[in-house]
Amino acid sequence: MITEPLAIIALVLAAILLVPMICRKIRIPSIVGFIIVGIVVGPNGFGWLGGSDTIQMLGKIGMLYIMLQAGIEVDVNDFHQQRERAVLFGFYSFILPFVLGIGTSLALGFNWVTSALLGAMYGSHTLMTYPIVSRYGVQKNAATNIAIGGSMLTITLALVVLAVIRNQPSVVSLQSAAVSHPQSGWVMIGKIAATFVVVIGFFPLLAKWFFKRWSDSTSGFLVVMTLMAMSAWMADWSGIEGILGAFMCGVSLNRLVPNRGPVMQRINFVGNNLFVPLFLLGVGMMIDVHYLWSGWTTIAIAVVMIGTKLAGKWIAAWIAQKQFQMEAEERRLMFGLTHATAAGTLAIVTIGYQSHIFTNEILNASVLMILVLCTTASFVTEYAAKRLALQEQARLEANKTDESWLMMTVNENRPYELQELTELGELTKPKYASESDWSEAVQLINSQSKATIVYHPAQPLNTINRILVAVPLYAEKEHDFISCFGLVRRLSSQIGAKVVFYTNEETQKALQAFCRRKGKYLRASYREMENWEDVLMIAKQMAPDDMIVMINARPSTPSYNPLFDQVPTMLDKFFAEHSYMLVYPEQETGNEIPDILTGDKPQASITWKIISWMKAKLLSFQQR
Repeated sequence: MITEPLAIIALVLAAILLVPMICRKIRIPSIVGFIIVGIVVGPNGFGWLGGSDTIQMLGKIGMLYIMLQAGIEVDVNDFHQQRERAVLFGFYSFILPFVLGIGTSLALGFNWVTSALLGAMYGSHTLMTYPIVSRYGVQKNAATNIAIGGSMLTITLALVVLAVIRNQPSVVSLQSAAVSHPQSGWVMIGKIAATFVVVIGFFPLLAKWFFKRWSDSTSGFLVVMTLMAMSAWMADWSGIEGILGAFMCGVSLNRLVPNRGPVMQRINFVGNNLFVPLFLLGVGMMIDVHYLWSGWTTIAIAVVMIGTKLAGKWIAAWIAQKQFQMEAEERRLMFGLTHATAAGTLAIVTIGYQSHIFTNEILNASVLMILVLCTTASFVTEYAAKRLALQEQARLEANKTDESWLMMTVNENRPYELQELTELGELTKPKYASESDWSEAVQLINSQSKATIVYHPAQPLNTINRILVAVPLYAEKEHDFISCFGLVRRLSSQIGAKVVFYTNEETQKALQAFCRRKGKYLRASYREMENWEDVLMIAKQMAPDDMIVMINARPSTPSYNPLFDQVPTMLDKFFAEHSYMLVYPEQETGNEIPDILTGDKPQASITWKIISWMKAKLLSFQQR
C-alpha cells in the first residue's frame, strides 16, 4: 500500500490524466474508466491507495459539485415552463421503483421495514452522468430540465422515507414519528426550515453583494465554492443529505452564475478535472468484486435489485415520454440520467446496515448494483446526449445566418464588459468599437448596416434582476428584429433575469408569438406603451438592479422615429446610473424601404411573414 502523500497525489493525477485518453481510444465513457481504475488501485484490488480519507473527502466534494452544477445550469425560463412535468416525472420516477421494490423485496423474504427502505433506495438516484450531458451541450434540453427537477423530488421522498424508518421503523408516518419523538421530529423540521431560509434566501443576497464589489472570476469561484460547502454542511446538520444542500445552493445562485460566464468556466474546469474524477475513483475503491464469487445469495439479490431499478426507471421515462409527447432520444436521456446511483444509495444502505435493517448480503449487493448501474447509465446517457447534440447542431446549421454584431461603448472603454456581453448573448462575429462622444457613435452606426449594440454597464450582468425592453411601433417589421429578440431571450436565460416588454398592442402580439415558440420559450410580462414619447415613464418604474434595452432603428427603416435622435441625451440624463443597451437591428441592404413618415404602411418583412404564418397556424389549430 502506498502511504507517501506525494506518491498518492502523483498516482491520482496520472489516473486523471490518462483515463479519459484511454477511454476515448476504446470508446467507453470516462465515468466507467474512473470507477474501474478505482477498483483496481483500491483496497479490494491491488491495494495501492487503501482507504485514503483525503481521496474520500475530495470525492465527496465531487458529488457536491455535480449537484451544484446541475442547479446552476438549469434554464430558469425552460424550467418554469416544465415545472409541472418535472414534478410529475419525479413522482413517476420514485413511486414506480418504490412499489416494485417493495414487491420484489417481499418476494425475496424480507420484512416490510427492509422492503420499504429498499424501495426508497430504488426510487432515488444520483445525477452522476450529468457531466456527460453538460459536455455535449444539451443541458438546456427539455428532457434534461425535467430529469433534474424530478431528481430533487425523488431524493427528497427517499430521504423522508429514510428519516421515518430511522426515527421509528415501526411507524410509516412522519407526523406520527414527530408526535412520538417530539424533540427529534420537530427540531429536525425546524433545522430543515432554517436551512432553506439561509440557502435560498440569504446566500443569493450575500453572493450578489460580493459580485457587485469584486467581479473577478477567481474571487467569484471561491465565493461559490464556499457557499456550496456551507450549504452542504447545513443540510447535513439539519438531517438531510449534503447533496440536497449543494443542489439548493446551485438553484439559489442560478441567475448570479451565468453558464457562459468566467465564474462558471472555472467551476467546470476545476470540477471536471479534479473533484468528479476523485469522486468516481472513490466509488470504485468501495467496490469489492470478490463478492461475485462469495456465494449465489449476494449475486441473486444484486440481480433482482438491478432489474427492479432498471424496470422502474425505464417505465417512468416511457410514461413521461408518451404523456409529454417527447422524442425517443429524450426518453433515453431521462432514463440515463435517472437510473445511475451512488450518493443517495450509499447513504441509505449505510444507515440501513448500521441500524441492522440490512444484512451483509444486501450491503454487498448494493455495491454491485452501484457498479452496474453507473456503467449502464454512462453508456445510455452518452448515446442519447450525442444523438440530441447532433440533432441540435443540424437545426442550428439549417437556421444559420451570416450574422455579425458591432459592439460599442460611448465615452468609456469597457472591453471586459463587452466581451462578457458577447459571451452571455451568444453573439457571433463580434467587432468592438469605442467612441468618444455620441455624435461619432451615431455617425458610425448610420454608416453601416450590421446589427449594433451600444452598451453602458453600470453593474455586472449577473446581478441584473429585470430586463426592461422598450420596443417602438413597427419594430416587428424590421428585417432582423428576430435577432434582437433572440439576444434578449438568451440574456434572460443566462442570467435568470425577468423580461418586461414596453410596447404597443400589435407589437405585443408578435412578441407573444415569439415567446411561445417551442424550444425558445421566454417568460415575459408586458406593459402598454403606445408612443415613443412614453419611454420616459420606464425611468420612474426602474429599480436599482434593472437594465433597460431600447430597440432603436436607423433612418429610412420601418420603425424609425425622429425622437430616436434624442435617445442619447435621454440615456445620459435619466438612465446613466443603470445599465442600458441601445440595439439597432441589422438593416437590409439592396432593397428600398419606405419611410413611415410618408404615411405609407411599411411592407411586411420576412420576420413579419413568419409571425403571420405562426398566427394562422395557431388559429387553425384552435378552430379544430
